[in-house]
Amino acid sequence: MPSVSRVHLTALIVASMLFMEQLDGTILSTALPSIANSLQVDTVATSVALTSYIIGLAIFIPASGALADRLGSRTVLTGAIIMFVTCSVACASAHSLLFLACMRTLQGIGGALMVPVGRLVVLRSTPREELVRTMTWMMLPATLGPLLGPVVGGLITTYLSWRWNFYLNIPVGIIGLILTRRFIPEVKMEHPPPFDLKGLLLAGSGLAFLSIAAELISHNEGTTTLLLVLLGAGGSLMGGYGRHASSLSTPLLDFRLLATPTFRISVMGGAASRIAVGAFPFLIPTFLQIGAGLTAAQSGMITFAAPVGAIAMRPWVPALLKRWGFRKVLMANGGSAAILASIIALFQHGQTLWPLYPILFAAGMAQATQFSAYNTIAYADIPATRMSAATSFYSTMQQLMLSLGICIAAGSLTVSCLLHKHAEPRGADFTAAFLTVGLISLLAVPAAAALSPTAGATLSGKKD
Repeated sequence: MPSVSRVHLTALIVASMLFMEQLDGTILSTALPSIANSLQVDTVATSVALTSYIIGLAIFIPASGALADRLGSRTVLTGAIIMFVTCSVACASAHSLLFLACMRTLQGIGGALMVPVGRLVVLRSTPREELVRTMTWMMLPATLGPLLGPVVGGLITTYLSWRWNFYLNIPVGIIGLILTRRFIPEVKMEHPPPFDLKGLLLAGSGLAFLSIAAELISHNEGTTTLLLVLLGAGGSLMGGYGRHASSLSTPLLDFRLLATPTFRISVMGGAASRIAVGAFPFLIPTFLQIGAGLTAAQSGMITFAAPVGAIAMRPWVPALLKRWGFRKVLMANGGSAAILASIIALFQHGQTLWPLYPILFAAGMAQATQFSAYNTIAYADIPATRMSAATSFYSTMQQLMLSLGICIAAGSLTVSCLLHKHAEPRGADFTAAFLTVGLISLLAVPAAAALSPTAGATLSGKKD
Protein backbone atom coordinates (compact mmCIF):
# COMPACT_ATOMS: atom_id res chain seq x y z
CA MET A 1 0.00 0.00 0.00
CA PRO A 2 1.41 3.45 -0.88
CA SER A 3 2.60 5.75 1.88
CA VAL A 4 0.28 8.44 3.17
CA SER A 5 2.58 11.16 1.76
CA ARG A 6 2.38 9.60 -1.71
CA VAL A 7 -1.40 9.37 -1.40
CA HIS A 8 -1.62 13.03 -0.44
CA LEU A 9 0.65 14.03 -3.34
CA THR A 10 -1.55 12.13 -5.78
CA ALA A 11 -4.64 13.74 -4.27
CA LEU A 12 -3.04 17.19 -4.63
CA ILE A 13 -2.32 16.61 -8.33
CA VAL A 14 -5.86 15.37 -8.94
CA ALA A 15 -7.18 18.33 -6.96
CA SER A 16 -5.37 20.74 -9.27
CA MET A 17 -7.04 19.09 -12.28
CA LEU A 18 -10.39 19.21 -10.52
CA PHE A 19 -9.85 22.89 -9.78
CA MET A 20 -9.12 23.67 -13.44
CA GLU A 21 -12.16 21.72 -14.62
CA GLN A 22 -14.52 23.20 -12.02
CA LEU A 23 -13.15 26.73 -12.42
CA ASP A 24 -13.75 26.54 -16.15
CA GLY A 25 -17.35 25.55 -15.53
CA THR A 26 -18.15 28.91 -13.90
CA ILE A 27 -15.36 31.34 -14.76
CA LEU A 28 -17.46 32.72 -17.61
CA SER A 29 -20.45 33.48 -15.40
CA THR A 30 -19.38 37.06 -14.67
CA ALA A 31 -18.20 37.42 -18.27
CA LEU A 32 -21.58 36.59 -19.84
CA PRO A 33 -22.69 40.22 -20.34
CA SER A 34 -19.32 41.00 -21.91
CA ILE A 35 -19.51 37.93 -24.16
CA ALA A 36 -23.04 38.86 -25.16
CA ASN A 37 -21.88 42.34 -26.17
CA SER A 38 -18.83 41.01 -28.02
CA LEU A 39 -20.74 38.33 -29.94
CA GLN A 40 -23.88 40.50 -30.33
CA VAL A 41 -26.36 38.19 -28.61
CA ASP A 42 -28.58 38.66 -25.53
CA THR A 43 -27.14 37.92 -22.10
CA VAL A 44 -29.46 35.06 -21.11
CA ALA A 45 -28.64 33.20 -24.34
CA THR A 46 -24.95 33.16 -23.44
CA SER A 47 -25.64 30.66 -20.65
CA VAL A 48 -25.21 28.10 -23.44
CA ALA A 49 -21.47 28.74 -22.99
CA LEU A 50 -21.86 27.25 -19.49
CA THR A 51 -24.25 24.40 -20.28
CA SER A 52 -22.46 23.25 -23.46
CA TYR A 53 -19.34 22.65 -21.37
CA ILE A 54 -21.31 20.54 -18.90
CA ILE A 55 -23.01 18.68 -21.77
CA GLY A 56 -19.57 17.62 -23.03
CA LEU A 57 -18.74 16.44 -19.54
CA ALA A 58 -21.97 14.47 -19.20
CA ILE A 59 -21.64 12.69 -22.56
CA PHE A 60 -18.18 11.21 -22.00
CA ILE A 61 -17.96 10.80 -18.23
CA PRO A 62 -19.68 7.37 -18.47
CA ALA A 63 -16.73 6.10 -20.52
CA SER A 64 -14.01 7.54 -18.26
CA GLY A 65 -13.64 4.57 -15.93
CA ALA A 66 -13.77 1.99 -18.71
CA LEU A 67 -11.13 3.84 -20.75
CA ALA A 68 -8.86 4.14 -17.70
CA ASP A 69 -9.18 0.40 -17.07
CA ARG A 70 -8.03 -0.32 -20.65
CA LEU A 71 -5.57 2.41 -21.56
CA GLY A 72 -4.22 3.21 -18.10
CA SER A 73 -4.96 6.13 -15.80
CA ARG A 74 -1.85 8.16 -16.67
CA THR A 75 -2.39 7.77 -20.43
CA VAL A 76 -6.02 8.90 -20.24
CA LEU A 77 -5.19 11.85 -17.98
CA THR A 78 -2.38 12.99 -20.31
CA GLY A 79 -4.63 12.94 -23.39
CA ALA A 80 -7.46 14.66 -21.51
CA ILE A 81 -5.26 17.55 -20.34
CA ILE A 82 -3.88 18.10 -23.86
CA MET A 83 -7.42 18.16 -25.29
CA PHE A 84 -8.65 20.48 -22.56
CA VAL A 85 -5.90 23.06 -23.12
CA THR A 86 -6.16 22.90 -26.94
CA CYS A 87 -9.91 23.55 -26.82
CA SER A 88 -9.33 26.40 -24.36
CA VAL A 89 -7.21 28.16 -27.00
CA ALA A 90 -9.95 27.56 -29.58
CA CYS A 91 -12.58 29.05 -27.24
CA ALA A 92 -10.46 32.15 -26.80
CA SER A 93 -10.55 32.73 -30.55
CA ALA A 94 -14.35 32.37 -30.87
CA HIS A 95 -16.22 35.03 -32.86
CA SER A 96 -19.69 33.46 -32.70
CA LEU A 97 -21.76 31.94 -29.92
CA LEU A 98 -22.21 28.72 -31.93
CA PHE A 99 -18.45 28.20 -32.32
CA LEU A 100 -17.87 28.99 -28.65
CA ALA A 101 -20.54 26.48 -27.62
CA CYS A 102 -19.02 23.78 -29.86
CA MET A 103 -15.52 24.31 -28.52
CA ARG A 104 -16.83 24.39 -24.96
CA THR A 105 -18.47 21.00 -25.59
CA LEU A 106 -15.16 19.55 -26.78
CA GLN A 107 -13.43 21.15 -23.81
CA GLY A 108 -15.98 19.44 -21.59
CA ILE A 109 -15.09 16.09 -23.15
CA GLY A 110 -11.49 16.66 -22.06
CA GLY A 111 -12.74 17.43 -18.56
CA ALA A 112 -14.91 14.31 -18.63
CA LEU A 113 -11.86 12.11 -19.11
CA MET A 114 -9.70 14.10 -16.70
CA VAL A 115 -11.44 14.43 -13.34
CA PRO A 116 -13.26 11.08 -12.83
CA VAL A 117 -10.10 9.16 -13.73
CA GLY A 118 -8.10 11.24 -11.27
CA ARG A 119 -10.69 10.63 -8.55
CA LEU A 120 -10.56 6.90 -9.32
CA VAL A 121 -6.78 6.90 -8.82
CA VAL A 122 -7.21 8.54 -5.40
CA LEU A 123 -9.97 6.15 -4.30
CA ARG A 124 -7.90 3.14 -5.28
CA SER A 125 -4.73 4.32 -3.55
CA THR A 126 -6.11 5.78 -0.29
CA PRO A 127 -6.41 3.67 2.90
CA ARG A 128 -10.01 3.70 4.17
CA GLU A 129 -9.04 5.29 7.48
CA GLU A 130 -7.57 8.24 5.52
CA LEU A 131 -10.44 8.58 3.03
CA VAL A 132 -12.42 11.32 4.81
CA ARG A 133 -9.39 13.56 5.29
CA THR A 134 -8.01 12.92 1.80
CA MET A 135 -11.36 13.46 0.07
CA THR A 136 -12.01 16.58 2.16
CA TRP A 137 -8.89 18.26 0.84
CA MET A 138 -9.17 16.83 -2.65
CA MET A 139 -12.74 18.12 -2.94
CA LEU A 140 -11.73 21.63 -1.88
CA PRO A 141 -11.22 22.58 -5.56
CA ALA A 142 -14.69 21.23 -6.34
CA THR A 143 -16.01 23.88 -3.97
CA LEU A 144 -13.50 26.60 -4.78
CA GLY A 145 -13.77 26.22 -8.56
CA PRO A 146 -17.45 27.24 -8.91
CA LEU A 147 -17.05 29.90 -6.22
CA LEU A 148 -13.76 31.40 -7.41
CA GLY A 149 -14.82 31.27 -11.06
CA PRO A 150 -16.98 34.42 -10.89
CA VAL A 151 -14.24 36.26 -8.96
CA VAL A 152 -11.40 35.39 -11.34
CA GLY A 153 -13.64 35.79 -14.37
CA GLY A 154 -14.84 39.19 -13.19
CA LEU A 155 -11.33 40.55 -12.70
CA ILE A 156 -10.03 39.16 -16.00
CA THR A 157 -13.08 40.34 -17.95
CA THR A 158 -12.95 43.86 -16.48
CA TYR A 159 -9.22 44.52 -16.78
CA LEU A 160 -8.24 42.30 -19.73
CA SER A 161 -10.86 40.51 -21.86
CA TRP A 162 -13.24 37.59 -21.47
CA ARG A 163 -10.97 35.66 -23.85
CA TRP A 164 -8.19 35.60 -21.24
CA ASN A 165 -10.40 33.39 -19.08
CA PHE A 166 -9.45 30.60 -21.49
CA TYR A 167 -5.78 31.52 -21.86
CA LEU A 168 -5.52 31.02 -18.09
CA ASN A 169 -5.80 27.25 -18.66
CA ILE A 170 -2.54 27.07 -20.63
CA PRO A 171 0.00 27.38 -17.76
CA VAL A 172 -2.22 25.41 -15.36
CA GLY A 173 -2.59 22.64 -17.93
CA ILE A 174 1.15 22.47 -18.65
CA ILE A 175 1.95 22.15 -14.93
CA GLY A 176 -0.74 19.47 -14.53
CA LEU A 177 0.65 17.57 -17.52
CA ILE A 178 4.20 17.55 -16.11
CA LEU A 179 3.01 16.40 -12.66
CA THR A 180 0.79 13.70 -14.17
CA ARG A 181 3.61 12.22 -16.23
CA ARG A 182 5.88 12.30 -13.19
CA PHE A 183 3.71 11.12 -10.31
CA ILE A 184 0.41 9.54 -11.43
CA PRO A 185 0.69 5.73 -11.66
CA GLU A 186 -0.30 3.87 -14.83
CA VAL A 187 -3.07 1.72 -13.34
CA LYS A 188 -5.07 -0.54 -15.66
CA MET A 189 -6.95 -3.84 -15.53
CA GLU A 190 -5.15 -6.93 -16.78
CA HIS A 191 -8.27 -8.39 -18.38
CA PRO A 192 -10.91 -5.67 -18.74
CA PRO A 193 -14.37 -6.55 -20.07
CA PRO A 194 -15.18 -5.55 -23.67
CA PHE A 195 -15.69 -1.81 -24.13
CA ASP A 196 -19.39 -0.98 -24.37
CA LEU A 197 -19.34 1.22 -27.50
CA LYS A 198 -23.06 0.71 -28.13
CA GLY A 199 -23.81 1.82 -24.57
CA LEU A 200 -21.68 4.94 -25.01
CA LEU A 201 -23.47 5.87 -28.23
CA LEU A 202 -26.92 5.31 -26.71
CA ALA A 203 -26.29 7.00 -23.35
CA GLY A 204 -24.11 9.80 -24.71
CA SER A 205 -26.53 10.68 -27.51
CA GLY A 206 -29.53 10.45 -25.20
CA LEU A 207 -27.97 12.73 -22.61
CA ALA A 208 -26.94 15.18 -25.32
CA PHE A 209 -30.45 15.42 -26.83
CA LEU A 210 -32.09 15.86 -23.43
CA SER A 211 -29.54 18.49 -22.38
CA ILE A 212 -30.04 20.48 -25.60
CA ALA A 213 -33.81 20.32 -25.17
CA ALA A 214 -33.50 21.57 -21.58
CA GLU A 215 -31.29 24.43 -22.77
CA LEU A 216 -33.78 25.49 -25.48
CA ILE A 217 -36.75 25.24 -23.14
CA SER A 218 -34.99 27.32 -20.50
CA HIS A 219 -34.62 30.17 -23.03
CA ASN A 220 -38.07 29.76 -24.60
CA GLU A 221 -36.39 28.94 -27.90
CA GLY A 222 -37.03 26.29 -30.54
CA THR A 223 -40.29 25.26 -32.15
CA THR A 224 -42.66 22.84 -30.45
CA THR A 225 -41.87 20.24 -33.09
CA LEU A 226 -38.10 20.55 -32.53
CA LEU A 227 -38.46 20.27 -28.77
CA LEU A 228 -40.71 17.22 -29.04
CA VAL A 229 -38.23 15.58 -31.42
CA LEU A 230 -35.30 16.25 -29.08
CA LEU A 231 -37.17 15.04 -26.01
CA GLY A 232 -38.52 12.00 -27.83
CA ALA A 233 -35.14 11.08 -29.28
CA GLY A 234 -33.38 11.60 -25.94
CA GLY A 235 -35.96 9.58 -24.03
CA SER A 236 -35.92 6.78 -26.61
CA LEU A 237 -32.14 6.56 -26.62
CA MET A 238 -31.99 6.45 -22.82
CA GLY A 239 -34.73 3.81 -22.80
CA GLY A 240 -32.72 1.84 -25.36
CA TYR A 241 -29.66 2.19 -23.16
CA GLY A 242 -31.63 0.89 -20.17
CA ARG A 243 -32.61 -2.25 -22.09
CA HIS A 244 -29.09 -2.67 -23.41
CA ALA A 245 -27.47 -2.21 -19.99
CA SER A 246 -29.76 -4.75 -18.33
CA SER A 247 -28.20 -7.48 -20.47
CA LEU A 248 -24.60 -6.64 -19.51
CA SER A 249 -22.66 -7.51 -16.39
CA THR A 250 -20.51 -4.34 -16.61
CA PRO A 251 -22.40 -1.52 -18.41
CA LEU A 252 -20.94 1.98 -18.65
CA LEU A 253 -23.69 3.45 -16.47
CA ASP A 254 -24.64 0.74 -14.01
CA PHE A 255 -27.93 1.68 -12.33
CA ARG A 256 -27.64 -1.40 -10.13
CA LEU A 257 -25.19 0.61 -8.03
CA LEU A 258 -28.23 2.47 -6.69
CA ALA A 259 -29.10 -0.66 -4.74
CA THR A 260 -26.35 0.39 -2.28
CA PRO A 261 -28.15 2.72 0.17
CA THR A 262 -25.27 5.11 0.88
CA PHE A 263 -24.51 5.48 -2.83
CA ARG A 264 -28.20 5.95 -3.76
CA ILE A 265 -28.84 8.57 -1.08
CA SER A 266 -25.66 10.46 -1.95
CA VAL A 267 -26.76 10.59 -5.59
CA MET A 268 -30.32 11.72 -4.73
CA GLY A 269 -29.47 14.21 -2.00
CA GLY A 270 -26.46 15.46 -3.93
CA ALA A 271 -28.66 16.03 -6.98
CA ALA A 272 -30.86 18.54 -5.14
CA SER A 273 -27.85 20.35 -3.70
CA ARG A 274 -25.93 20.40 -6.99
CA ILE A 275 -28.84 21.99 -8.82
CA ALA A 276 -28.32 24.97 -6.51
CA VAL A 277 -24.53 24.83 -6.95
CA GLY A 278 -25.01 24.90 -10.72
CA ALA A 279 -27.55 27.73 -10.57
CA PHE A 280 -25.88 30.15 -8.14
CA PRO A 281 -22.68 30.85 -10.14
CA PHE A 282 -24.96 31.86 -13.02
CA LEU A 283 -27.64 33.68 -11.01
CA ILE A 284 -25.62 35.63 -8.44
CA PRO A 285 -23.16 37.40 -10.80
CA THR A 286 -25.97 38.10 -13.29
CA PHE A 287 -28.09 39.54 -10.47
CA LEU A 288 -25.23 41.72 -9.22
CA GLN A 289 -24.38 43.04 -12.69
CA ILE A 290 -27.80 43.41 -14.31
CA GLY A 291 -29.98 43.70 -11.23
CA ALA A 292 -27.63 45.79 -9.06
CA GLY A 293 -25.62 47.52 -11.79
CA LEU A 294 -22.15 46.39 -10.65
CA THR A 295 -19.18 45.74 -12.91
CA ALA A 296 -17.87 42.21 -13.40
CA ALA A 297 -14.95 42.93 -11.06
CA GLN A 298 -17.22 44.40 -8.37
CA SER A 299 -19.57 41.41 -8.46
CA GLY A 300 -16.58 39.08 -8.34
CA MET A 301 -15.25 40.72 -5.20
CA ILE A 302 -18.59 40.17 -3.47
CA THR A 303 -18.85 36.49 -4.45
CA PHE A 304 -15.24 36.04 -3.28
CA ALA A 305 -16.62 35.71 0.27
CA ALA A 306 -17.93 32.22 -0.52
CA PRO A 307 -14.57 30.55 -1.33
CA VAL A 308 -13.05 32.21 1.73
CA GLY A 309 -15.75 30.54 3.82
CA ALA A 310 -15.10 27.21 2.11
CA ILE A 311 -11.37 27.39 2.84
CA ALA A 312 -12.02 28.34 6.45
CA MET A 313 -14.33 25.36 6.94
CA ARG A 314 -12.30 22.60 5.29
CA PRO A 315 -9.99 21.78 8.23
CA TRP A 316 -13.00 21.26 10.51
CA VAL A 317 -14.99 18.90 8.28
CA PRO A 318 -13.37 15.60 9.41
CA ALA A 319 -13.89 16.52 13.09
CA LEU A 320 -17.47 17.57 12.37
CA LEU A 321 -18.26 14.24 10.70
CA LYS A 322 -16.54 12.34 13.51
CA ARG A 323 -18.61 14.19 16.13
CA TRP A 324 -22.04 14.16 14.49
CA GLY A 325 -21.87 11.57 11.70
CA PHE A 326 -22.82 11.87 8.02
CA ARG A 327 -26.60 11.78 8.52
CA LYS A 328 -26.89 14.69 10.96
CA VAL A 329 -24.35 16.85 9.13
CA LEU A 330 -26.04 16.36 5.74
CA MET A 331 -29.50 17.01 7.18
CA ALA A 332 -28.37 20.21 8.91
CA ASN A 333 -26.68 21.48 5.76
CA GLY A 334 -29.48 20.43 3.44
CA GLY A 335 -31.40 23.66 3.85
CA SER A 336 -28.40 26.00 3.53
CA ALA A 337 -28.89 26.64 -0.20
CA ALA A 338 -32.58 27.43 0.32
CA ILE A 339 -31.72 29.90 3.08
CA LEU A 340 -29.14 31.60 0.85
CA ALA A 341 -31.60 31.80 -2.05
CA SER A 342 -34.34 33.24 0.16
CA ILE A 343 -32.08 35.93 1.61
CA ILE A 344 -30.77 37.06 -1.78
CA ALA A 345 -34.32 37.08 -3.14
CA LEU A 346 -35.17 39.77 -0.56
CA PHE A 347 -32.62 42.23 -1.92
CA GLN A 348 -34.12 45.11 -3.86
CA HIS A 349 -32.58 47.47 -6.42
CA GLY A 350 -30.60 50.23 -4.72
CA GLN A 351 -30.32 48.39 -1.41
CA THR A 352 -26.85 48.15 0.17
CA LEU A 353 -25.14 44.87 -0.69
CA TRP A 354 -22.59 44.61 2.14
CA PRO A 355 -24.70 42.01 4.04
CA LEU A 356 -24.00 39.62 1.17
CA TYR A 357 -20.40 39.23 2.38
CA PRO A 358 -21.21 37.33 5.63
CA ILE A 359 -24.10 35.54 3.93
CA LEU A 360 -21.90 34.19 1.14
CA PHE A 361 -19.12 33.40 3.63
CA ALA A 362 -21.53 31.20 5.60
CA ALA A 363 -22.83 29.66 2.36
CA GLY A 364 -19.26 28.71 1.39
CA MET A 365 -18.77 27.00 4.76
CA ALA A 366 -21.99 25.02 4.37
CA GLN A 367 -21.18 24.02 0.80
CA ALA A 368 -17.69 22.84 1.72
CA THR A 369 -19.15 20.62 4.44
CA GLN A 370 -21.99 19.33 2.27
CA PHE A 371 -19.94 18.13 -0.65
CA SER A 372 -17.05 16.74 1.36
CA ALA A 373 -19.62 14.53 3.07
CA TYR A 374 -21.47 13.56 -0.11
CA ASN A 375 -18.33 12.70 -2.07
CA THR A 376 -17.03 10.49 0.74
CA ILE A 377 -20.17 8.65 1.85
CA ALA A 378 -20.98 7.81 -1.78
CA TYR A 379 -18.13 5.27 -1.88
CA ALA A 380 -18.37 4.01 1.70
CA ASP A 381 -19.96 0.67 0.80
CA ILE A 382 -18.80 0.24 -2.81
CA PRO A 383 -16.48 -2.76 -3.27
CA ALA A 384 -13.10 -2.17 -4.89
CA THR A 385 -14.11 -4.11 -8.01
CA ARG A 386 -17.02 -1.69 -8.63
CA MET A 387 -15.15 1.54 -7.86
CA SER A 388 -14.52 2.38 -11.52
CA ALA A 389 -18.20 2.02 -12.42
CA ALA A 390 -19.24 3.98 -9.33
CA THR A 391 -17.00 6.97 -10.10
CA SER A 392 -18.29 7.09 -13.70
CA PHE A 393 -21.93 6.92 -12.64
CA TYR A 394 -21.56 9.42 -9.79
CA SER A 395 -19.61 11.90 -11.91
CA THR A 396 -22.20 11.68 -14.70
CA MET A 397 -25.06 12.44 -12.33
CA GLN A 398 -23.06 15.24 -10.72
CA GLN A 399 -22.51 17.03 -14.02
CA LEU A 400 -26.08 16.49 -15.19
CA MET A 401 -27.41 18.15 -12.04
CA LEU A 402 -25.03 21.10 -12.44
CA SER A 403 -26.26 21.54 -16.02
CA LEU A 404 -29.86 21.20 -14.89
CA GLY A 405 -29.25 23.89 -12.26
CA ILE A 406 -28.14 26.37 -14.91
CA CYS A 407 -31.13 25.46 -17.11
CA ILE A 408 -33.57 25.88 -14.20
CA ALA A 409 -32.03 29.25 -13.30
CA ALA A 410 -32.10 30.53 -16.88
CA GLY A 411 -35.56 29.07 -17.43
CA SER A 412 -36.94 30.76 -14.33
CA LEU A 413 -35.58 34.12 -15.49
CA THR A 414 -37.00 33.59 -18.99
CA VAL A 415 -40.49 32.62 -17.76
CA SER A 416 -40.59 35.54 -15.34
CA CYS A 417 -39.49 37.97 -18.08
CA LEU A 418 -42.24 36.65 -20.35
CA LEU A 419 -44.87 37.00 -17.63
CA HIS A 420 -43.75 40.55 -16.86
CA LYS A 421 -43.37 41.36 -20.58
CA HIS A 422 -39.84 42.72 -20.66
CA ALA A 423 -36.68 41.52 -22.41
CA GLU A 424 -33.96 41.85 -19.76
CA PRO A 425 -34.40 40.32 -16.25
CA ARG A 426 -35.21 42.70 -13.38
CA GLY A 427 -35.57 42.45 -9.61
CA ALA A 428 -38.78 40.41 -9.51
CA ASP A 429 -37.39 37.98 -12.10
CA PHE A 430 -34.31 37.27 -9.99
CA THR A 431 -36.51 36.82 -6.92
CA ALA A 432 -38.54 34.15 -8.73
CA ALA A 433 -35.40 32.37 -9.95
CA PHE A 434 -33.70 32.31 -6.54
CA LEU A 435 -36.84 31.03 -4.80
CA THR A 436 -37.33 28.30 -7.42
CA VAL A 437 -33.79 27.03 -6.99
CA GLY A 438 -34.05 27.27 -3.20
CA LEU A 439 -37.21 25.18 -3.05
CA ILE A 440 -35.67 22.45 -5.18
CA SER A 441 -32.54 22.33 -3.01
CA LEU A 442 -34.68 21.56 0.06
CA LEU A 443 -35.21 18.04 -1.28
CA ALA A 444 -31.71 17.26 0.02
CA VAL A 445 -33.04 17.21 3.61
CA PRO A 446 -35.42 14.20 3.34
CA ALA A 447 -32.84 12.40 1.20
CA ALA A 448 -30.21 12.76 3.94
CA ALA A 449 -32.76 11.72 6.58
CA ALA A 450 -32.98 8.33 4.86
CA LEU A 451 -29.35 7.57 5.76
CA SER A 452 -28.68 5.18 8.60
CA PRO A 453 -27.41 6.97 11.74
CA THR A 454 -24.30 4.78 11.54
CA ALA A 455 -23.71 5.28 7.80
CA GLY A 456 -20.03 5.89 7.07
CA ALA A 457 -18.99 5.43 10.70
CA THR A 458 -15.92 3.43 9.66
CA LEU A 459 -14.81 6.37 7.49
CA SER A 460 -15.53 9.21 9.91
CA GLY A 461 -14.50 7.38 13.11
CA LYS A 462 -17.80 8.31 14.80
CA LYS A 463 -18.49 6.34 17.98
CA ASP A 464 -22.03 5.39 19.03
